[in-house]
Amino acid sequence: MELQEFKNKVLPLKDRLYRIALHMLKSVDEAEDALQDVMVKLWDKRQQLKEYRSVEAFAVTVTKNRCLDQLKSKKHKYHKDVQELEVDSGFVSPYKKLELNESMRVMVRAFQELPDQQRLLITLRDLEGYSYEEIAEQTGLQINNIRVGLSRARKAAREAYLKVVNYEQQ
Repeated sequence: MELQEFKNKVLPLKDRLYRIALHMLKSVDEAEDALQDVMVKLWDKRQQLKEYRSVEAFAVTVTKNRCLDQLKSKKHKYHKDVQELEVDSGFVSPYKKLELNESMRVMVRAFQELPDQQRLLITLRDLEGYSYEEIAEQTGLQINNIRVGLSRARKAAREAYLKVVNYEQQ
């Protein structure tokens, strides 16, 4: 694969790969570093990319593995980006805005507590909009396992959220 072909096939994927890394690592700086490492790895393997049926699936797999390695390599602390939690509305009362921010914080925490694979499945399906077939191709899981994993992840996140919300109301 030459430079122009690499630019046409791989570079358009960088935004999607960045979003996956950001959702997994929860840090803009770490996601940018991971994306840079992934792009270098893809460039180094540019001659072998022709062997893969889907360059996009391979790139997502490399990104996912890089992020998982980074999460496992150190005690990964969750850093909140205040701008991500801000609710933009001009007509919401300060009390409602505070309540929405708190709900979002609880939901993000519930999502963070999910196992890595469940968090990845939710990211790929619900945030990135991949089909079950595309997720199966990228993760190596069977479609039924993906559906079960997504169902369990959503249920676990919902239960964790409701546990906190119901406890605070009592």
